[in-house]
Amino acid sequence: MPNTFLKKAFDESMKLVGSEDKIKSDLPKTITNHLDVILSKSESAKGVLTVILTSLVYKTLNPSQDIRNHQTSIDDGYSGRTFDTKYITPFLKSVKFPAMAESGWLTRSLEQKVPYDKNYSGAIRPDLLKSSFLETIDFIQKGQDLDKCLSYLLQALIIKRNSQEINLAKPLNLPISTIIDLLTKHFNAKYTADGASRLPVLALFAAYECLIKEAKRFEGRTLLEIVSHTSADTRSGRIGDIDIVDDKGKEFEAVEVKHGIQINAQLVKDAFEKFKTTQVNRYYLLSTADIDPNESEKIEKEIERIKNIHGCHVIANGLINSLKYYLRLLSETSEFISNYVDLIESDKALKYEHKKQWNLIISAM
Repeated sequence: MPNTFLKKAFDESMKLVGSEDKIKSDLPKTITNHLDVILSKSESAKGVLTVILTSLVYKTLNPSQDIRNHQTSIDDGYSGRTFDTKYITPFLKSVKFPAMAESGWLTRSLEQKVPYDKNYSGAIRPDLLKSSFLETIDFIQKGQDLDKCLSYLLQALIIKRNSQEINLAKPLNLPISTIIDLLTKHFNAKYTADGASRLPVLALFAAYECLIKEAKRFEGRTLLEIVSHTSADTRSGRIGDIDIVDDKGKEFEAVEVKHGIQINAQLVKDAFEKFKTTQVNRYYLLSTADIDPNESEKIEKEIERIKNIHGCHVIANGLINSLKYYLRLLSETSEFISNYVDLIESDKALKYEHKKQWNLIISAM
């Protein structure tokens, strides 16, 4: 029933938005002002948005439930997290709205075992967002105009999503020097949103997608799917941002990418800790900030030490230099560009401005 309810509400909101990209609602300003604050923070505070939507939907379907009691450990409570994990977060992901990985209740500021009342102790920041969150929860609990409240949120999210959809340029037959210039500008542009550190990883992965098919070194090897930006190496079981395995699934080659951090001897030691129990043959430590010149000798000594005790060949280098080398190995650079653009479009760590910036750089060529 929740899935059917959500689909119907979404479809109705889509019709209301139409092609005008304007919210149609007669909700009073006393509540829309709070909803607008929550919507303005929908990317940076996905948990708040998720909890509000969960509370709205649950209250509509279960009018007698006090949704302020959001955990079963609270008297007369319900499991907001379970309902969210099963219905709300999957729905948000399915329609490309801001969504947590699993549940809004995994946010520390929202998981306190006390009701969402005016005395709620969770450290929701900024204060304006906290007050808007609690005022909206109070509005939902009163049980009036819930359908209008949900419609307002869905319409706003649809409009925001549609404004962020963008067709990314895929220029063909570019010389390597031009590609490197484009990538450097894309990596180093000034962004307000987090996620730019993901761009160099995607560029290298795009190159490996080509190399795995062309380079003799990688015959019989498999390039593993790129991992989530938020996945810790210890949790994902991966030793790098990019991993290649042999025909038995054993680590063969890995790449760790640093953005804006100069490589020093300690970073090489840290990398070794990640792969020392594996049989990896080659490990690249690459950075957009190149190598700290004051650490060059220490880095070489550490690389030699690792080679002697493990056998792995560690390569520390500037990321741009490595990309130039990889691109020279390719028979067709257009495939690399296509791969990179596809990754920019699909990667969940990137925001609209990262995508828009790519098109701006291309148009300024």
